[in-house]
Amino acid sequence: MNYYGFNFQWMFSWNPAQRPAPADERALDFLTKYGFNFVRIPTDYRFWTENFDYTHPDETIFEYIDRYLQVCSSRGIHLSLNLHRAPGYCINRNDLEKHNLWRDKIAQDAFVFLWETFTRRYQNVPCEVLSFDLLNEPPGLWQYGMTRKRHAALIRRTVGAIRAIDPDRMIVIDGLGGGSMAMPELADLGVIHSGRGYDPMPVSHHQATWWNGHAQCPAPLYPGLKWQGRTWDLAALRAAYRPWLNVQKRGVAIHIGEFGCFNRTPNDIALRWLADLLG
Repeated sequence: MNYYGFNFQWMFSWNPAQRPAPADERALDFLTKYGFNFVRIPTDYRFWTENFDYTHPDETIFEYIDRYLQVCSSRGIHLSLNLHRAPGYCINRNDLEKHNLWRDKIAQDAFVFLWETFTRRYQNVPCEVLSFDLLNEPPGLWQYGMTRKRHAALIRRTVGAIRAIDPDRMIVIDGLGGGSMAMPELADLGVIHSGRGYDPMPVSHHQATWWNGHAQCPAPLYPGLKWQGRTWDLAALRAAYRPWLNVQKRGVAIHIGEFGCFNRTPNDIALRWLADLLG
């Protein structure tokens, strides 16, 4: 089955005065009306964790996820549960973390523990209703000490822990380098690989202040943008995604977990880029 939908930031970023947001049922009704069937919920573990005590979560917070699942499933919408900020890593403000997911056993154990906890809680929920997207956008190679070997070891351990409880749960893993890099080393794992549709970033993320590179990148142009050693056009897009196609040829299901263009990019440029990206 093909899934089409959106991220909803109901439990996306914790601050001390904030509880998770209630489900936006009006938005879900809009999705249903126009044929969308997928919602991804990126979560921040700090909503249920105090003072980095990873293994004693406040499970009353998980009741929000229960509710998200209920309102989505009642509309025939698949929910993808994602750790956007995991113990020891987040693509945004990683400096807020006490531990390092790629180097510290305490963070790795906590990561596995959380997915075991979710697996037990939702063990009886059908795969058609719920999937697990383990970690939002791992870093680039060597960033924060992350390597393909360390990443693969953690993912294999986590998938094994989930399957020991719920062998049939649908599992998604995001590509490296913020989701853009394919993972042939995990092609045998029997999980869905999730990429991103953002290249070239100066087109999709023009003036996007949450992206660290926004201030130094060239002005958006498509086709013809020169960036990272390529002149970006349809051929360059196909070359950029070829590693993902090579993984797909090995029998791996590929999912583009996010794509789109920030609204500061001129509309004509955005439309030309999107036409090639989706064509």
